[in-house]
Amino acid sequence: MTTTIKMGEAWEVCVRALEQAGTPTGHAATQTNLLLEAELRGRASHGLLRLPRIIERIHNGVADPKTRGKAEWRSPAFLDMDGERGLGPVIALAALEQIRGRASETGIAVAAVSNNNHIGMLALYAEQVAREGQILLALSTSEALVHPWGGRRALIGTNPIAIGVPTEAEPFVLDMATSQVAMGKIHDYANHGRALEPGWALDGAGNPTTDAVAAKAGALAPFGEAKGYALGLAFELLVASLTASALGTAVKGTLDSGEVCNKGDVFIVVEAGPGAVASRISGYLDEIRACPALLSGRPVAIPGDRARAERRHRLDAGIELADEVWHRILDLAQCAV
Repeated sequence: MTTTIKMGEAWEVCVRALEQAGTPTGHAATQTNLLLEAELRGRASHGLLRLPRIIERIHNGVADPKTRGKAEWRSPAFLDMDGERGLGPVIALAALEQIRGRASETGIAVAAVSNNNHIGMLALYAEQVAREGQILLALSTSEALVHPWGGRRALIGTNPIAIGVPTEAEPFVLDMATSQVAMGKIHDYANHGRALEPGWALDGAGNPTTDAVAAKAGALAPFGEAKGYALGLAFELLVASLTASALGTAVKGTLDSGEVCNKGDVFIVVEAGPGAVASRISGYLDEIRACPALLSGRPVAIPGDRARAERRHRLDAGIELADEVWHRILDLAQCAV
């Protein structure tokens, strides 16, 4: 069973739940905004189902809801950010604030973020930076959830990448994991009793499965077979090289409540070209959208288009949550069910 919740109510309850766990109101709002924006865009895997675990991590001492991290410039355009176990979006935005200002002076700036918690949906950072006229490349790692191509055991993270590019209209925003789906999506399907698509995952014994519960103990498939595997591995090595974060099965802390999170995040901000470039990009994207569709009723879209359309719909209609997830959040906020 699911419950439809209006955005205002969801925001107030989630902020209150975080405040009850000792989170300052500003940090609670930042964390809530990231979770709700994921819900609005149809990314339940990165939405409110993560909130109870975030609060459990605070109670267990592996997430500090008050810190904004400790920043140190390794070079004029390279920032080391020790997240000090802070809330993921709070630390990520603090790092971005510093390198965005530096990139406006140097043309490019990099932040290597370590000792931070899960930062949520990368597209939200890419969109925010691109809306303000800069380019963002964002990378993150995760627990070993993906099997190497041809293998039966999870050894590589989902290792998402996001790219935001400013245009004259809505920014171009790419956000994708190097797995077929996010593990959060597997958990969401399990919560709703839905079957997985064939080819998404293996069970704990290394066999293909469409059972979401069985897949939680197994491995996700890399997207695009060998190509997704190669990209996921390359991103993991790149992030670990820059952040000195853990690799493979040594990565912990984004899917549990008791382990210190030891994955890494990398942000690269680049100054965009002159205004004429944004105009040419907009025209090119519109040309792609106008391409004759292969399937009737399904026009060609640019990455980010469908997510923004979904957001507009859900702002009015509300978001749907599994009853057990919403009731758990209400309990954490000390609200009556």
